[in-house]
Amino acid sequence: MPTSIRLSQETETRLNTLAQRTGRTKAYYLRELVERGLEDLEDYYLAVEVMERIRRGEEDVLTSEEAWRGLDD
Repeated sequence: MPTSIRLSQETETRLNTLAQRTGRTKAYYLRELVERGLEDLEDYYLAVEVMERIRRGEEDVLTSEEAWRGLDD
Protein backbone atom coordinates (compact mmCIF):
# COMPACT_ATOMS: atom_id res chain seq x y z
CA MET A 1 0.00 0.00 0.00
CA PRO A 2 1.59 3.27 -1.03
CA THR A 3 1.88 5.77 1.80
CA SER A 4 3.53 9.14 1.97
CA ILE A 5 4.96 11.08 4.88
CA ARG A 6 6.63 14.45 5.25
CA LEU A 7 10.08 14.40 6.79
CA SER A 8 12.09 17.30 8.11
CA GLN A 9 15.00 18.32 5.92
CA GLU A 10 17.44 17.02 8.54
CA THR A 11 15.74 13.60 8.67
CA GLU A 12 15.59 13.43 4.87
CA THR A 13 19.30 14.23 4.66
CA ARG A 14 20.18 11.59 7.26
CA LEU A 15 18.05 9.01 5.48
CA ASN A 16 19.65 9.83 2.10
CA THR A 17 23.13 9.61 3.60
CA LEU A 18 22.40 6.25 5.23
CA ALA A 19 20.97 4.85 2.01
CA GLN A 20 23.93 6.06 -0.05
CA ARG A 21 26.55 4.79 2.39
CA THR A 22 24.98 1.33 2.72
CA GLY A 23 23.73 0.79 -0.81
CA ARG A 24 20.18 0.19 0.38
CA THR A 25 17.10 2.15 -0.58
CA LYS A 26 15.37 4.77 1.49
CA ALA A 27 12.23 2.61 1.24
CA TYR A 28 14.13 -0.26 2.89
CA TYR A 29 15.01 1.87 5.90
CA LEU A 30 11.55 3.42 6.14
CA ARG A 31 10.02 -0.09 6.20
CA GLU A 32 12.50 -1.10 8.91
CA LEU A 33 11.66 1.95 10.98
CA VAL A 34 7.92 1.41 10.68
CA GLU A 35 8.10 -2.30 11.50
CA ARG A 36 10.40 -1.87 14.49
CA GLY A 37 8.66 1.26 15.67
CA LEU A 38 5.25 -0.37 15.36
CA GLU A 39 6.37 -3.22 17.63
CA ASP A 40 7.53 -0.69 20.21
CA LEU A 41 4.27 1.27 19.99
CA GLU A 42 2.18 -1.88 20.32
CA ASP A 43 4.15 -2.91 23.41
CA TYR A 44 3.83 0.55 24.92
CA TYR A 45 0.08 0.91 24.40
CA LEU A 46 -0.59 -2.64 25.58
CA ALA A 47 1.32 -1.82 28.78
CA VAL A 48 -0.67 1.40 29.21
CA GLU A 49 -3.93 -0.56 28.86
CA VAL A 50 -2.83 -3.11 31.46
CA MET A 51 -1.73 -0.39 33.87
CA GLU A 52 -5.13 1.28 33.55
CA ARG A 53 -6.87 -2.03 34.32
CA ILE A 54 -4.59 -2.48 37.35
CA ARG A 55 -5.44 1.04 38.60
CA ARG A 56 -9.15 0.25 38.25
CA GLY A 57 -8.70 -3.05 40.10
CA GLU A 58 -9.68 -5.07 37.04
CA GLU A 59 -6.38 -6.94 36.71
CA ASP A 60 -4.90 -9.52 39.06
CA VAL A 61 -1.45 -8.65 40.34
CA LEU A 62 1.00 -10.97 42.07
CA THR A 63 3.70 -10.03 44.54
CA SER A 64 7.20 -11.12 43.59
CA GLU A 65 7.04 -13.81 46.26
CA GLU A 66 3.83 -15.20 44.76
CA ALA A 67 5.32 -15.18 41.29
CA TRP A 68 8.48 -17.00 42.40
CA ARG A 69 6.47 -19.48 44.42
CA GLY A 70 4.51 -20.40 41.30
CA LEU A 71 7.74 -21.22 39.48
CA ASP A 72 8.75 -23.83 42.07
CA ASP A 73 5.84 -26.15 41.21
